[in-house]
Amino acid sequence: MSETLAIIDRLSARWPKGFDLTLGRIERLLAALGNPERRVPPVFHVAGTNGKGSTVAFLRAMLEAAGYRVHTDTSPHLVTFNERFRLAEAPGVSRIVDDARLTDALARVEKANGDEPITLFELLTAAGFLLFAEVPADILLLEVGLGGRFDSTNVIDAPLVSVVTAISLDHQTFLGDTVEKIAFEKAGIFKRGRPAVVQPPSDPVRAVFEDVARRVGAGPLLIGGQDWTAYEERGRLVFQDDDGLLDLPRPRLPGRHQIQNAGGAVAALRASGLDVPVAAIERGLETVDWPARLQRLGHGRLVDAAPKGAEIWLDGGHNPGAGEVVASAMADLEDRVERPLFLIAGMLNTKDPTGFFAPFQGLVRHVFTVPIPHSDASRDPAALAEAARAAGLSAEPIETPLAALRLLAERWTPERAPRILICGSLYLAGAVLDDNGTPPK
Repeated sequence: MSETLAIIDRLSARWPKGFDLTLGRIERLLAALGNPERRVPPVFHVAGTNGKGSTVAFLRAMLEAAGYRVHTDTSPHLVTFNERFRLAEAPGVSRIVDDARLTDALARVEKANGDEPITLFELLTAAGFLLFAEVPADILLLEVGLGGRFDSTNVIDAPLVSVVTAISLDHQTFLGDTVEKIAFEKAGIFKRGRPAVVQPPSDPVRAVFEDVARRVGAGPLLIGGQDWTAYEERGRLVFQDDDGLLDLPRPRLPGRHQIQNAGGAVAALRASGLDVPVAAIERGLETVDWPARLQRLGHGRLVDAAPKGAEIWLDGGHNPGAGEVVASAMADLEDRVERPLFLIAGMLNTKDPTGFFAPFQGLVRHVFTVPIPHSDASRDPAALAEAARAAGLSAEPIETPLAALRLLAERWTPERAPRILICGSLYLAGAVLDDNGTPPK
């Protein structure tokens, strides 16, 4: 075990798992560290239910294409904790933090915290701020972990831009049981005198955003579908705001929802006042990479076990909103090339599985439900199969994704090789990438 993992295991065992949303603990810890969050580069702060990571990926690709030195903080990781932190190395170049640097930051955070109560996410956030303060860069892309108002990243008081992506029901125990309550928590990252960019909202959510922006003095508030628009036309992305129209390449990331995520990133860049040429925006759209978000697996150990010629897709979406956009993407693929679709799904017991599966009705031949490795919160595969059946799908539990792929290879001898989507959890997606031998880089 690496020293990084040893420290994280020690911290995880020492403090309870779960969420307790407050800023008091992180503020105390950061003060003990000399307030590194006050020395980080200018920040794009990104919250939302779905699309946060993709929006950050678009921003990084565009900014690096423009020659900026960019730090990135995202969560959760897929295979290693290091993935959460990308550090700028040179103009247009960043790398996942190495073990030595991350271990050093975590050790200093552990020492500064002492025996005080703290959560693992808060410790990681503090370690990130140390890294970002000590390595020179031009921009920090900072993704909210949960909610926004009381998320430990929300100690940044003057971001370049606050961004809120698509809102849907998720983490209701902590954020509220309506989209209005959830939107209120996400809008907690709006700051006085700073622009805020939001994806096209429903009318109730729009009212929440407008009310929060007015009360805190944030602005301008740039609302998707009103102050900026993004749509696909003839295989291109068309973006328009008060500054004009951009005719751009379609994003490299698959799925219609990525049109809106890319549009939100462009809107945020234009609101920031940074100099990002159109050529850099185009280059970023063409080169962006974000693992486990409708990622096509082309090779690896698991791919080798699948039926010959099968398409294998991987996505970590885990709530009803994600189910809708992923099912839509699968339907688009079916329209272009017909293949029988199978799901291999695993989910946490805090999620809404029937809501996730419902959009796939009529698209899917069969669902194999699997446990999420090394997770105490994994939903029992038999119960998950029952939820899939409640959504109108044929389903059965099985031990692992590898077992499901092997079973399909034994059973399936059609003229058309199948399309297989592994889905339901970023934690499952990380285990699949690890097992496949294709971890993020």
